[in-house]
Amino acid sequence: MIILFGLAGSGKGTQGKALSEIYGWRWLSVGEAIRQTGEYKEITDRGELIPDEEVIKLMNHQILKAEAEGFDVILDGYPRDKAQAEYLVANMADKINGAIILEVPKEELYQRLALRGRDDDQEKESIDRRFEVFEQNIYSILPLLEAHNIPIERVDGVGAVEEVTARLMRVVERIAPDATIQENDVNGGEIEKSYGE
Repeated sequence: MIILFGLAGSGKGTQGKALSEIYGWRWLSVGEAIRQTGEYKEITDRGELIPDEEVIKLMNHQILKAEAEGFDVILDGYPRDKAQAEYLVANMADKINGAIILEVPKEELYQRLALRGRDDDQEKESIDRRFEVFEQNIYSILPLLEAHNIPIERVDGVGAVEEVTARLMRVVERIAPDATIQENDVNGGEIEKSYGE
């Protein structure tokens, strides 16, 4: 299991999908899972987060289902705060290979989010609130991971999608040496080419 962190627009979704195709993992995005339920649009439009107990229940179900089907997991945006991280390390620390933080300057993030076109990406005040919440939470999450000897790597998320994917693959090879490239997916799969789509 690998945890992928990054501010909104950093490319977590694009890169998470790419890595899942390359290695045959199950990509589990907390944002995607929440949007698919359709129950929390009003909350997310305000730039606020869903209650921890609901997110934990949702993601725990997704992780266990993926594992039961024989998939390793890449977590995109989960855990989002200290409570979620505490649950994850208390129950699954031995399964976590490492965490990767995608780093992108905020000015570029604003541009990427404008291109994405989602409702919750259009108000700068809402975006800034999401950035602020992420930054507060990541500083409470990282010490928990470090306390369980879970490797934390930072990767430059600026550049062409393929360049960032290559950087991530080098990190994956270090922290999850058992990960194997799925030749069929690499040769035949289509990786999203733009962070704005």
